[in-house]
Amino acid sequence: MSLPVKSFLSPMEALLVQEIPEGPGWQYEPKWDGFRCLIFRDGAKTTLQSKAGQPLTRYFPEMVEAVSKLKAEKFVLDGELVIPDGARLSFNQLLLRIHPAASRVKKLSLEHPSVFIAFDLLVDEQSKSLLKTPLQERRKALERFASEFFPLDKAIRLSPATTNLKTARQWFSQVGTDLDGIVAKRLKSPYLSGERTGMEKVKLARTADCVIGGFRYASKKKVVGSLLLGLYDDDGLLQHVGFCSGLKTKERKELLATLQPLIKKPGFTGRAPGGPSRWSTARSTEWQPLAPKLVVEVTYDHFTDGRFRHGTKLIRWRPDKAPKQCRMEQVAPIGKGLMHLI
Repeated sequence: MSLPVKSFLSPMEALLVQEIPEGPGWQYEPKWDGFRCLIFRDGAKTTLQSKAGQPLTRYFPEMVEAVSKLKAEKFVLDGELVIPDGARLSFNQLLLRIHPAASRVKKLSLEHPSVFIAFDLLVDEQSKSLLKTPLQERRKALERFASEFFPLDKAIRLSPATTNLKTARQWFSQVGTDLDGIVAKRLKSPYLSGERTGMEKVKLARTADCVIGGFRYASKKKVVGSLLLGLYDDDGLLQHVGFCSGLKTKERKELLATLQPLIKKPGFTGRAPGGPSRWSTARSTEWQPLAPKLVVEVTYDHFTDGRFRHGTKLIRWRPDKAPKQCRMEQVAPIGKGLMHLI
């Protein structure tokens, strides 16, 4: 590439903190629920790069086409690849794109086209590097670039930004819809490739009461490996929504005496865990169904596409809670999200 930055640039990263930083000198942005992506355009060549430096180009052909139509022929953008599905963003649709078959990727790109949400400009249309330029100036350049070049069909959009803490807190209240958190960036900071010193992120931890619909043994079946969590839907079906594996060693041993007497099919009456996939192993599909008698309170960071995005953390057992009270309403998205802002 003839661009003034290397083609596989490590993106600037954020330090995880507990509170949104206050005071002058900060710019706040939504942390979108998608794939971090750098877009390199150098004439006829477009490259999409993941946060880890892996190529994403072949998985998002519709985005490559959208970039190729822009009048600006040289630039580098930093942003987030997302896929709208109805009124929400679907992380699951992004995961489905990472598929070895080009025909499958093409089909998905037509059914659920991606959107790129830009939040930084690293090289402008004059092929000038902005890496050493302070954020407050890069933001102005990005807004000008977006106004001049971004397409009317909104395949590429400008992410909102504010220096108003009240607005940032309002955005934070929408975490769990289209957002994964809030990012705060230092206005005077250059683009610090691969570093976490100029940017901080805040994520919201929520809690939910869940039914234990099953469990998996750890290796050699001597202790409990993970608890399988369920929530009841409007039809009264117990849907598998995730797992909890952060158990103490003593708990793993003692739990067998509690769980084994409750082994009983079907465990989950709706969606069940352990379906085979190209990522699963024979052992990962094995699980023991339980009668829906036990309830636990867990903490989680994100719920999307009908399940917890990551493993949850056990807070406490809830013998006072009836299993039928553990319903999907607990994890329902709050508000309408922020896609309407872009």
